[in-house]
Amino acid sequence: MTELLTNYAAGRWQAGTGNGTPLFDPVLGHALVRVDSTGLDLAEAFSFARQQGGAALRALTYRERAALLAAIVKVLLANRDAYYEIATANAGTVKNDSGVDIDGAIFTLGQYAKWGDALGDVRALRDGDAARLGKDPAFQSQHLSVPTQGVALCINAFNFPSWGLWEKAAPALLSGVPVIAKPATATAWLTQRMVKDVVDAGVLPAGALSVIAGSSAGLMDQLQPFDVVSFTGSAETAGIIRSHPAVAQRSVRANIEADSLNSALLLPGEAPGSEAFDLLVREVVREMTVKSGQKCTAIRRILVPAAVYDAAAEAIGAKLAGISVGNPRNDSVRMGALVSRAQLASVREGLATLQAHAQVLYDGRDRPLVDADPAVAACIGPVLLGARDADAAQAVHDVEVFGPVATLLPYRDSAHAIALAHRGQGSLVTSLYGSDETALAQTALAVAASHGRVHVVTPDVAQAHSGHGNVMPMSQHGGPGRAGGGAELGGLRALAFYHQRTAVQASPGVLAALGL
Repeated sequence: MTELLTNYAAGRWQAGTGNGTPLFDPVLGHALVRVDSTGLDLAEAFSFARQQGGAALRALTYRERAALLAAIVKVLLANRDAYYEIATANAGTVKNDSGVDIDGAIFTLGQYAKWGDALGDVRALRDGDAARLGKDPAFQSQHLSVPTQGVALCINAFNFPSWGLWEKAAPALLSGVPVIAKPATATAWLTQRMVKDVVDAGVLPAGALSVIAGSSAGLMDQLQPFDVVSFTGSAETAGIIRSHPAVAQRSVRANIEADSLNSALLLPGEAPGSEAFDLLVREVVREMTVKSGQKCTAIRRILVPAAVYDAAAEAIGAKLAGISVGNPRNDSVRMGALVSRAQLASVREGLATLQAHAQVLYDGRDRPLVDADPAVAACIGPVLLGARDADAAQAVHDVEVFGPVATLLPYRDSAHAIALAHRGQGSLVTSLYGSDETALAQTALAVAASHGRVHVVTPDVAQAHSGHGNVMPMSQHGGPGRAGGGAELGGLRALAFYHQRTAVQASPGVLAALGL
């Protein structure tokens, strides 16, 4: 029987009492390890994190907590090779795709370590200047932010077991809030291993970081008023979290990142073969194939002027034809597997739904896999769909296929393109491609209300831009509407979720004594 991974809770490693759920290699099909949290005393785990981990973290200054993040970075770098091996085995990702997850996480931690160090040796943050409460300056109001005296429950999706953990844990720990991580079961191995390495290195106070690698059952029940929950996953699960008594009745703060039908928009006047046209094509292909399209920020809808629809279909299809799919251990493979056979079934079901409203422009499903058995491997080639009537094809604006699938849609004019972008009902990101800076700026403002991030690509940033789907810690990650209404990262803005803003009303002398 495969190894049973343990959970780290209440300051000790604990094995579940059940048989465990096996995690599989999505390419070769065999079981790797098992996870289980049956029988854990969750009340003890949360209490220990709040009382022991929280108190120890809050006793430190921001600069001292930043040093903890820097120490975590060193631990992860020392074990980086092992993480790549786990990602290949459990997530089926090629090396570059594993790097997006693993190295992206390490980079994010490093940034928060740097930003936290600059906050200095204080334990609370000033929020603006003091304001008079009357004509007499003897009594004033100073807003400040202090760490919430609770725990951060971080529930993550299967596609980023490394980055998903650390992009939440970094600002939480820097804020002085202990973290209980619940990774998605299918890829929990990498998360558990990273936490284990950090715990074994002894760089964090006891209770500052915990991991529950098994079922999420009962976790939400443990949340108390000063706790927070940060969730990445499906809109269906997000609805369950929002309606849970912890959130609905006990006012636990919740941050949600859910489904997103992101778009890429080529501005009018860009002819086939222009630099902007080629940049769009390149980015679409990258976003369709990186991590096999299993990214919440991936391009799902491609909006182009009607006059270039056919040329765009041909150009994107030609590049997709060069993508080899199969076993990531083979150096010739450009795109690995979906995370599981269940996810493969979900992608096929979603494709069937979209094909009732769109035609197939490029079909990579018929191409042979490299070093992989199609009866076993959770692999599927990229599929480009198209709908000449973008308004009538309602399903492409409603259904997200979480895999290497995107739909090409023509628009009549700028107003129509903007309207189609908004049809996503709230998205994490849209990217704009063109050369007219004024038109790009106007379009960016026009689509901003329904997007958490607008990524503008012009020929002069062809080599410098960070990528449509790459979430950088300096920029906000989140979006309104169906994208969940949440916000993560964005530099030190991320700390606000883990702090309580308070107005202290007092004399200037008392306010000065706060030491902010």
